[in-house]
Amino acid sequence: MKILFQLFILILFTLLGELIAYYLPFKFPGSLIGLILLFLSLLLKIIKPIHLKEVAGFLQRYMAFLFVPLAVGLMAYFELIGLYWLEILLVLIISTTITLIVTSILAQRGIKHD
Repeated sequence: MKILFQLFILILFTLLGELIAYYLPFKFPGSLIGLILLFLSLLLKIIKPIHLKEVAGFLQRYMAFLFVPLAVGLMAYFELIGLYWLEILLVLIISTTITLIVTSILAQRGIKHD
């Protein structure tokens, strides 16, 4: 029963984010708004991490299974991916490299400020 309550909290924040996104005058992902609201509520200690520990562990354990629909959806674009595989690969390599560089610079700056 405890895990159902924890799942309810996650679903509540997701639905709240979707509701806010619906009323915004511009497009913004509701799931991201829900995650930001959840983060803020954890940061402000409205919700304690212990209240989400079990469901978070469960979702983390089965995260790979949750990517199956994404992989199946990619198969619908297999021909398109086959045509542009080199461009896709280059974009992935460049964006990953930029992300690693920016993350390491920010981490070093954060460590120096401590």
